[in-house]
Amino acid sequence: MAHAYTPGLRVTGSTIIDKMRRLPLKGEVVVKVGDMVKAEDVVAKTALPGNVHTVNVANMLSLPPEDVKSCMLKHEGDAVENGEVIAMAKSFFGLFKSSAKANTTGVIENISEVTGQVTLREAPIPVEVLAYIDGKVTEVMEGEGVMVESHGAFLQGIFGIGGERVGTLKVLVSDPHQEMTPDQIKDVKGHVIVVGSHASYDLIMKARDAGAIGIVAGGIADSDLKRILGFDLGVAITGSEEIGVTVVVTEGFGTLGIAKKSFELLKKLEGEKVSVNGATQIRAGVMRPEILVPLDVDKGHATTTDMFEGGLQVGSNVRLIRQPAFGNLGIVTDMPPELQPLESEAKVRVLKAKVDGHGELTVPRANVEMIEG
Repeated sequence: MAHAYTPGLRVTGSTIIDKMRRLPLKGEVVVKVGDMVKAEDVVAKTALPGNVHTVNVANMLSLPPEDVKSCMLKHEGDAVENGEVIAMAKSFFGLFKSSAKANTTGVIENISEVTGQVTLREAPIPVEVLAYIDGKVTEVMEGEGVMVESHGAFLQGIFGIGGERVGTLKVLVSDPHQEMTPDQIKDVKGHVIVVGSHASYDLIMKARDAGAIGIVAGGIADSDLKRILGFDLGVAITGSEEIGVTVVVTEGFGTLGIAKKSFELLKKLEGEKVSVNGATQIRAGVMRPEILVPLDVDKGHATTTDMFEGGLQVGSNVRLIRQPAFGNLGIVTDMPPELQPLESEAKVRVLKAKVDGHGELTVPRANVEMIEG
């Protein structure tokens, strides 16, 4: 049977979560298959090469490049301190001396007899990869990284900024359409907070300064996003922003209530340990911001795996991504196979969906995204 595939978000209270934790370059894996790890645990580590600096010794000592080596007080492989004399030349029967000093702390990597420059490299930069989620190591790639598997809830957002963070989930609103004000932000240190339909610039800054590590909201204004980042984002990959907090937007730009299914799941999970990541990529290799909540079976959580299979079909949960019911959720009731004419006179494939507050609507299939879970 053929399926109609359409972009979608996953929102599920029970699934298997696999996370690849990979080093940026070869290093050391410090765990083994079968180990149980916490989100904060280091699973692999390496060191990035330090920054490179050059000292133009030939110019400083007024020497031809080929004479630089004979005037060096330090040699390749030697450690030096910032401001330390590394070369010295004498002139006028030794009465005058000129010197060249290191411009950073590090190691002499190269002394060039062609350019007369000395290359200094700063100390290696340590890099540690954390597990990110509580779970079990199921695979080890020697020198590269590991796979961590967990069971729990998984929610994807539409857009996000900020990288990986771990905290405790706290829902600050009683209604998904509620809009909070900055003065309502209290007791949020170490929490990922759910703030309702809109995360304004002032609210995000207040939450960050109060110690929140993550913010989940239905919508955000483009102008506020630009103000937070200091530039227009355009088409890019997010997740590396150094703004002190991770923001996950579940619905889109503007003031939009969090989808009922997502909000109810977040309410149910309040108080649980949560991992969030705002990394977003819209083009090839789509990446969505995510909220992960590993669940402890001993606490009575469901153990079934809710995996999505197949494509868009009758009974599928969808979100409308165009007017007249933009942002609303619905259930597909019919998928006519024949092309249908639109007001523009274009003929496209459509579907019928029962949408809360709008009854049954007929919309182009391209105007919906699937909610998987």
